[in-house]
Parts: sequence; structure tokens; C-alpha cells
Amino acid sequence: MARGARRKVEGEKGLIRSFGWAFFWVISLGSVFITPTFSQHGDSSHESVRGALNNHEHGHGETPAPGAPKWEGSPEGKAYSEFNHHVAGVFVILIGLSELREALAFTKFTWTRFLLPAALSAAGGFLLIWSDHEAWPVGTFSFTQTFFGDDGEIVQHKTYGLLLLSVGAIELLRRLGRIAHGAWMVPLPALAIIGGLMLFGHEHGAHPSVHKIAVHHGIMGILAITAGSSKLVSGWQRVQDGGSVARAADRSSWELTWAGLILLIGLQLLIYSE
Repeated sequence: MARGARRKVEGEKGLIRSFGWAFFWVISLGSVFITPTFSQHGDSSHESVRGALNNHEHGHGETPAPGAPKWEGSPEGKAYSEFNHHVAGVFVILIGLSELREALAFTKFTWTRFLLPAALSAAGGFLLIWSDHEAWPVGTFSFTQTFFGDDGEIVQHKTYGLLLLSVGAIELLRRLGRIAHGAWMVPLPALAIIGGLMLFGHEHGAHPSVHKIAVHHGIMGILAITAGSSKLVSGWQRVQDGGSVARAADRSSWELTWAGLILLIGLQLLIYSE
């Protein structure tokens, strides 16, 4: 009983620590560093961006009015997009490191098992708030225009955010022992596979580097689909192995593949450029 109580306390402390740090980085990166990212392009550029944000005359899929600043492909637009991808890369690497510890069966730092749900939730929250400069809640688009409008890029970003939050909640409950059925292993790899497939249809409007972006997304899509498939195989073996040592070894190789590919996706996001 005492051991179970200690494990519960350790889990709760790990949960608080992981979520605390994850959301600290979300708020810090979003509110402190996004605006200074644009300042490297000069005061005049910064003023043009501010005016564009206020007037919203240059959406993702829209043709800007004559004389209005163009966001897609502009230095400011690139900086905003690249920064968001780099932040996502940090969260993905945290997920990969957490899963690598699990795959290698390390017994130390067990609280890091909460890094995955924390990073998923933090990344989802970041996307829902800051994914697009003109979208709700930071831009001029209303909630309805953002989630039900005709801008596919924005809708995809917000969909990613909702999926990340949902799977983050499921994984948190799994790690707390609140849900134990094998079916609850499916949402995490399904997220990777669905997200990877969505990347093949993800566009950045009239962007001058559209082909370069498509290559980035294509590579990440392939990695994500392969990673999710590896995790599905591992989960299926976990349900079927019945304690078999041989099966456990096979499962570990699939887990290592999953963790390694997730780390590769995170690294690619960190070096993402337009």
C-alpha cells in the first residue's frame, strides 16, 4: 500500500512538473519571442506588419489590395511561420525523448513519461492560439471565420491543435492509470498517421517557396506515417505478447523506430525554413 501511495505521489509530482514546464514554454515563447522575431527585419517592416494585422487585407488565400502589404512570403510572414515550426520542433523532440526512454526501458526519471501528454497539450494550445497571425484569437478573424471559413491552411492548423489536445488528454489518463483498455493505445499512432496524411494536402497559399515547403511537408508526412505505423504494430504486440520475452524484444524494436522517427521529425522542424 505504501509503495502504491509513493508511486501515486511520484506520478502526480511528475505530472505537475511536466505540464508546468511545458506551459511555461508555451506562454513564454508565444508572448515574448514572436514579436521580437519580426524586429530583425527593421522598424519599417514591423510597422507594415502591424498595419496589416489591423486591417487584415492580406489573408492566406486572398489577393492583397493594391498597395497593401503582402503576408505570404514576406520576411515577416516567413519569420512567423518558421518560428512556429521551430517551437513545434521543441515539443516534438520532448515527445521523442520521452518515448526513447520508454523504448530503452530506462527505470530512472519515470516522471518523464508525462512529457508526452504535456508536450502534446502544450503544442495543441500553441497552435490554437498562435498558428496564424490573422486567425482567432490573436487576429481579426472571428471564431466562426477561423474554424468554419474557406481558408484551408488555417482550418488545418486549428484541427491539428484540437487533435493534439485530445490525444494529450487521452495519453495523460493512460499514464495515470485511469484508462487501461488496449484500444486507448490507438489514438496516439493514429494522430501521427492522420497528421502525416494531412501534410500532403497542406498548402501555404501563394507562397514564393511553395515547392520547398511541399518537400518539407512531404518528408515529414512520410516520417509521421511510418512512425505511427510502427507504434501501431508495437501496441498490437503489447496486447498480444502475453509476457513473451521474444515478443517484448520485437516490440522494443518497433518502439525504438517510433521514437527515432519522432526525433527526426522534431529535428526537421527545428531546421525548417522557407
